[in-house]
Amino acid sequence: MIIIGITGTLGAGKGTIVDFLVKQRGFNHFSVRSFITREINARNLPVNRDSMVTVANDLRQQHSPSYIVDQLYLQAALSGKNCVIESIRTPGEVESLRKKENFYLFAVDADAATRYQRIQKRQSETDQIDFKTFKSNEAREMTSTDPNHQNLRKCIEMADFLFLNDGSIRELEMSVATALQKINPGSNTETQNQA
Repeated sequence: MIIIGITGTLGAGKGTIVDFLVKQRGFNHFSVRSFITREINARNLPVNRDSMVTVANDLRQQHSPSYIVDQLYLQAALSGKNCVIESIRTPGEVESLRKKENFYLFAVDADAATRYQRIQKRQSETDQIDFKTFKSNEAREMTSTDPNHQNLRKCIEMADFLFLNDGSIRELEMSVATALQKINPGSNTETQNQA
C-alpha cells in the first residue's frame, strides 16, 4: 500500500492527478476539501475560500497542525489500498505524513494565468472570483510562519516529485506514471483500464 499526498497552487492540476490515480490506477481518494466542507456545513457557514481557510486553520489550531490529514490518513490506512490525500497545505501536515510508511508527496504548479483560466472553467463554489482576488487568495496561502496556516511554497519545496503542468492533461498523466514507476519499479507505466 502506498499513500500519496497532493499539494500545489490553485488550479495547477491537483484534481487532474487525483482523477488519473483513481480512474487509471485504482487509488482511493480522500479529500481535505471535503473534510473541511463538512465542518463548514456543520458550523452553518457559507462554503467559500474564506470559510475554507478559516475553518481549516481553526481545526489545526484546536487539535494540531496535521489534524486534518492525520484523520484522512487513518481512514486511508484502514482501507488497505493505495490512496491519495488531496490537498496538503501545511508543512506540519507533510512532517506528520513523512513519519508514516510508504508516503510520497506530489506537488503540481503552473503559470498563474493558466491556472486562473482553469478555475474559471470548473466554477466550483470557491472559484467564482476575479483575477485580483485569485492572486490575493494565493498570496495568503503561499507562505506563513504559523504552523497552523497554509504554506504552499514550503509544501511544494518538501515534495518528492514536482510536476509543472503547463502542457496537456496527457503530458501530466505521463509524468505521474513515470513518478509511480520510480516509487514502485515493478508497476506498469502504461495506464490501466485504457480500453
